[in-house]
Amino acid sequence: MITDRADAVGIRATAALSALVIAIAGTASGDNMRTHDQPSGLERYNVVWTTPSEDARGSMPIGNGNVGANLWVEPNGDLVLYLAGTDAWSEDGRLVKHGRARLRFTPPLVAAETEFRQQLDLHNGMVRITAATGRRHVELSVRVDANRPVVCVDGRDSEPSRLRVTLEPWRTARRELEGQERHSVHTIGPRGQKYTVEPDTVLTGQTARLTWCHRNERSLWPAAVEAVDRFADAYAGMADPLLHRTFGGCILGKGLVAADSLNLVSEKPGQTHEVRMFLLTAQTETAAEWLKKLDALVTEADTVTAKAARRSHEEWWHAFWDRSWIFAAGADTGADAVTRGYVLQRWINACGGRGRYPIKFNGSIFTVDAEDQGRWDADYRRWGPCYWFQNTRLAYWPMLAAGDFDMMRPFFRMYGDALPAVTNLVGRHYGHGGAAFAETMPFWGRVTLKYDIAYYGTHYYSQSTELAAMMLDYYALTQDREFVKRSLLPMAEAGLAFYSEHFPRNAAGKLDIHPADSIETYWMCRNPSPDVAGLHYVLARLLALPESLTTPDQRDRWRKFAGELPPVPTRQADVGQVLSPAGEYSEKRNTENPELYAVFPYRLYGAGMPQLELARRTYAIRLHKGSGGWQQDAIHAADLGLAEDARGFVVHNATNAAAGFRFPAMWGPNFDWIPDQCHGGVLMLALQHMLMQCEGRRILLLPAWPKDWDADFKLHAPFQTTVQGRVRSGKVVDLKVDPPERKKDVELML
Repeated sequence: MITDRADAVGIRATAALSALVIAIAGTASGDNMRTHDQPSGLERYNVVWTTPSEDARGSMPIGNGNVGANLWVEPNGDLVLYLAGTDAWSEDGRLVKHGRARLRFTPPLVAAETEFRQQLDLHNGMVRITAATGRRHVELSVRVDANRPVVCVDGRDSEPSRLRVTLEPWRTARRELEGQERHSVHTIGPRGQKYTVEPDTVLTGQTARLTWCHRNERSLWPAAVEAVDRFADAYAGMADPLLHRTFGGCILGKGLVAADSLNLVSEKPGQTHEVRMFLLTAQTETAAEWLKKLDALVTEADTVTAKAARRSHEEWWHAFWDRSWIFAAGADTGADAVTRGYVLQRWINACGGRGRYPIKFNGSIFTVDAEDQGRWDADYRRWGPCYWFQNTRLAYWPMLAAGDFDMMRPFFRMYGDALPAVTNLVGRHYGHGGAAFAETMPFWGRVTLKYDIAYYGTHYYSQSTELAAMMLDYYALTQDREFVKRSLLPMAEAGLAFYSEHFPRNAAGKLDIHPADSIETYWMCRNPSPDVAGLHYVLARLLALPESLTTPDQRDRWRKFAGELPPVPTRQADVGQVLSPAGEYSEKRNTENPELYAVFPYRLYGAGMPQLELARRTYAIRLHKGSGGWQQDAIHAADLGLAEDARGFVVHNATNAAAGFRFPAMWGPNFDWIPDQCHGGVLMLALQHMLMQCEGRRILLLPAWPKDWDADFKLHAPFQTTVQGRVRSGKVVDLKVDPPERKKDVELML
């Protein structure tokens, strides 16, 4: 438990690397890690605090994927919760909190002599709080129901006590965002736009509950699509996604009555306490319609007994943790820290990753009050309300090997839903077909505009290519044929069409990608490495799909286009030939290593593939070295089989919690905000790739695993395969592959 302490033409290699097919070594004896007993390993990483927290920076995140809470117990014994959801978009497009609630017990939960314990129970998806003062013993459990948008607080007191539940709104008056706080609306609207925080509404006249909401009576959306996207009619048929969006909820409990519109109190002292906080977001014509939906939500919850609801909740979490795991162990403390970081980041993903919209890279739904050139409330997040593709994707790549496919769907859905509007906008802006998403995109979609001057992301077009690469992996693992037709092929075809129609061919008949940016780092390039590598990679994998999923016309077009691609760029350096950021480049602005995109996310070079040394030379002389936030060195090191580099980077990421924050996975702020989700995503993906990498049918084990680290693991591989086993002293033992016939495809990397 945690206490306060490619080759020249860019086609993927198929030649086999010298490798050993794993021989099952049998079960090792005498070790202290139980074979495949995932829950027992998980319990070691329950976060335990033995003292209350001063403020929200000492909160624990909890959620059901759609709604969530940051909760903490203050020194006076009050239990406080920030309540949040994945769809609480304000009138100015900010993802904000639903509200805040305080639970106060009389006598207080905590006194000077109280023995206090707060534990995150990962396996059962809840927080348990105990407080013992003399003969009095109080037990609380807090969970966000895995199947309903309700926060449940259940308490048992050895002595009769009273409870007061207080709603604490902070959006109480209209005010304008000024200074650094405007950073929380960065890139969403037109230049010069004023942004205001509008007040919440608290309902009066409630006898047995507290009810409140925030209703968008105005919307930034028309101004944003008119001024920023220039062609508002490109969104014809799309309803304003912000106007009349209403979010909030109600709080009620057994034996509680309303003292006023902000307070519920116990009718009489009792030894059991039960509080329910229902959260709802809906777009309705009137506030009364939203309230009717809220009432229906409460009524529906009453059809399920508390015992049955809790049992169903725990069953969901048990199944979640049984999907996959990695537990590393070693003589150094790094292995334990990395395991803790991996487990807790996966917890945060599950708590905020099953909603209507994707995980926000800059805090998910777990932002709290914090310092950033000023003291800001919990609605603040640096880099604003848009989804930045470079950052957001990093939370989703590791969900593949973890088997968390349900959490990937909001990410795919948002870009898929935006595809028609973005295709229309491309036609209006550029006069041709296809789609290219903006790097910085609100959830309703946006394209990179054709400006006369260069700026970050102006000529950065590869988002749809990487989306297609991720979707290809999703299909490879799940074998979901309907997904290919519904999601993968429309996205891939739109991205390929953009490149084919946007750029000319040179005298040799090759695509001339210019002007274009190599990610955000090199501007006005010719043939950027991420774009070229991505096109080679995606086209090769599309052509490898079962012919029953594609048409002869598609395959003919893909083969023709593949023949028109320039080679993946290389250059001559002092160490020899290396990969190049672009065919031609000069102007440099950011600090990424785009030449290594041919390693990840486009696996043209890497462990178990030809020309590994070329890629390793490139890595060795990369300009920007380090880890943290969206930096990918940890992933690139793992993919190139560099175990010691990968180890150092993942340990660094795992020990990078924000100063002043108590929960070990409140990463950041790094480049973004707290908790930094791309930072945790890099940690997860790198650790997975240290243990296992997959190429086609090949399953490569231990490509970058430190020889002095042991591990228990279960990971997902293509063709609906799971690989489960242990690593002891550099050997894989007790290996279980399901289905068994896939074991012949497993290779041990030496």
